[in-house]
Amino acid sequence: MSVQRERTEWVPDGHEFALCLTHDIDRPYKTYQSLFYALTRRDPSHLLDIAPSRTPYWTFDDLLDFEREQGVRSAFYVLDEQSLFTDRSPREWLTMTGWQLYAGRYDIEDERIRDLLETLQSGGWEVGLHGSYESVDDRERLRSEKAHLESVLGEPVLGGRQHYLRLERPETWEHYRAIGLKYDATLGSPTEYGFTDGYRPFRPFDDDFVVFPLTVMEAALPDPAASFDQAWAACASLLDEAEANGAVMTVLWHPRYFSHDHPGYGRLYRRLVRAALDRGAWVGAPGELYTACVGTR
Repeated sequence: MSVQRERTEWVPDGHEFALCLTHDIDRPYKTYQSLFYALTRRDPSHLLDIAPSRTPYWTFDDLLDFEREQGVRSAFYVLDEQSLFTDRSPREWLTMTGWQLYAGRYDIEDERIRDLLETLQSGGWEVGLHGSYESVDDRERLRSEKAHLESVLGEPVLGGRQHYLRLERPETWEHYRAIGLKYDATLGSPTEYGFTDGYRPFRPFDDDFVVFPLTVMEAALPDPAASFDQAWAACASLLDEAEANGAVMTVLWHPRYFSHDHPGYGRLYRRLVRAALDRGAWVGAPGELYTACVGTR
C-alpha cells in the first residue's frame, strides 16, 4: 500500500493529519495521594483534600467545557478495577503494590460515575473500556468488564486501552477481537514519546480490527511546571512530524493531570488541541475516526 493511499485511508478528506484525543479514567478521586503528596512534596496542604467536599481530581466539567468550545470530542476509557479492601487478599493491604494498583478506585455503578457517563454519551464523547491490570492475558475477565460497562451504558463499546499500557502482542489484541472490540489504543510507552510504532493505525490480523499506536502520554513529556517552553517544544515537534507525514497522532491525558497537583499539563493540552485545529487537523476520538474510515461492520 502506498504512503498516499495509507494517508487517504486514515486522514479524512480536507485534512492533512489527524489528532486522536484520549483520557483514561483511573482515579477520579484523590484519596491516599493526599498523604503521599503531603509527605513527598513536604506540603501539608494536600491533607485538606481528604475532606469529602474536596474533589480536585474531578476535572471533567472544565475538560468537557474546553472540548465543547473547540468543537471536538475525545474518548474516555472507563476502568472496572478490583477494590483493594473488598476484592483483594488481606496480604496486599499493607503493600505498596496493593495500594498502587487497587486503592482509591471507583465503582462504575456509583451515581456520580453514572451521571458522568450519561453526560459523555449524550454529549457525543466516546466511552470505551479501560481493561484492568490483570485482564491483559485474561479473556474472560475482559469479557466480564466489557459486559459490565455496557450494562451501565446501555450500548456497546467500540474499543479501549489496557491499564498501565500493559500489552501482550498479539494475545491481548486477539482477546479484544474475540470479545467484540474493534480497536485497541494501548501500544505505546509511559516514559517515551514519538511515532515509534508508525504514523498510522494498522490492522494486525488483516481484517477490521485496528490498533491505534499511542504517540504520547502526558507524563512522558518534559514537566511543564519546570519548563513549559520545553514541554511545548516537544508537542510542537510531534505536530510538525504528524503534519509532514499525514499521520494519526494519538495522545493520552489523564483527567487528574488537569488538577492543581500537576500544574501546566492542562494548559499544555489546550494549546496542543488549538494548535492542531489551527493547522487544519482532524481532531476527535479514535472510535469516531474508526467509524469514519472503517465503519462498524
